[in-house]
Amino acid sequence: MLINYQNTVTERFLRYVQIDTQSNPASETQPSTEKQKHLSQLLVKELQEMGITDAQLDEYGYVYATIPANTTKNVPVLCFCAHVDTSPDCSGQGVKPIIHTNYQGQDLMLPDDTTQVIRLKEHVDLAEQIGNDIITASGTTLLGADNKAGVAEIMDAAYYLMTHPNIQRGKVRILFTPDEEIGRGTAKVDLAKLGADYGYTIDGETLGSLEDETFSADGVIIKITGVSQHPGFAKGKMESALKIAAQIVANLPQEKLSPETTEGKEGFIHPVGISGAVEQAEVSFIIRDFTDSALQAHEAILKNIMDEVLLSYPNSKATFEVHEQYRNMKVILDQYPSVIQNAIEGIERSGIKAKQMSIRGGTDGSRLSFMGLPCPNIFAGEHAFHGKHEWVSVQDMEKAVETIVNICRVWEEKA
Repeated sequence: MLINYQNTVTERFLRYVQIDTQSNPASETQPSTEKQKHLSQLLVKELQEMGITDAQLDEYGYVYATIPANTTKNVPVLCFCAHVDTSPDCSGQGVKPIIHTNYQGQDLMLPDDTTQVIRLKEHVDLAEQIGNDIITASGTTLLGADNKAGVAEIMDAAYYLMTHPNIQRGKVRILFTPDEEIGRGTAKVDLAKLGADYGYTIDGETLGSLEDETFSADGVIIKITGVSQHPGFAKGKMESALKIAAQIVANLPQEKLSPETTEGKEGFIHPVGISGAVEQAEVSFIIRDFTDSALQAHEAILKNIMDEVLLSYPNSKATFEVHEQYRNMKVILDQYPSVIQNAIEGIERSGIKAKQMSIRGGTDGSRLSFMGLPCPNIFAGEHAFHGKHEWVSVQDMEKAVETIVNICRVWEEKA
């Protein structure tokens, strides 16, 4: 608990989620939507009002700011990072946050669409929230806790540190990114300008979680060229690229290697798009697992399916393109054990049991780690991301703020 401190994280969070910051994968601009800058401009203003005079927003939508050191020790420069954008999967326009105080295990019916009910049996982490205050949206939008909970927590921690000069700390850098939800969160980040030695993304789920391992990720695009003929005279001649594409998808494993049937450390092959017509068609996939060798094995299975389907279409052809997306950050983080050890100590000083976990996904931290900034992911308290059932608890957010402060203290003490 932060002694004699009235947290600002909840009021900040309620303010931030009402600003629409949805990113757009179809856009080629950076950031992908100009509206993301609306929140970023507000964050710069609030940081400057705290006395963080160098807070700035660059042309690409990144916010950089510095909490100055107040110790004479040579402490590594830390960065705390969160993303301002929300998922394209569900509307973030007109978010109406609701606080359900003193939660007692009941199902939460969302008032603007009463068919939307957050049920305890489907959201088992709610069982750990008895007596806490739960924030949801109203039923017609996502909430935006992913990742505005992290944004609000970093902002509250910054405010605490700026108003409590007795807390010894090294230099701390703040980074707010756009477009994380569409895989471009680090596309234009300037690490030289950031000038940090180690980082922490505040974008995790369960209270106390510390994620030091992510999926490795590839994308695959299969481009098919079929044989087009007038359908009235097509017998024995037409080979529909669209049907070939559909057959490849239909032949994927059903009981394994699918997001619907895997968990834990199990990877998958997942079709995410299909388009085309008789002559040309394209299928896009994401391939996920925790090792490069497993990715390659999954890609070999997919290519074999493609080749077998094409055997029935002798006049058609296809290309198989693999594109690296990101890699498991554990490969990097294992080289810097103090980054994890100090985070665990910071979490546990907050009165929480640290839970070292793997994440079935990726974070900005995955890319930052391979770019030269070792960067695990710490809990923000966000749950059920990307949908109308998204929720976060006030008390979890306050613990995240305390954890950020404690991590700063631990690094200073050990310097």
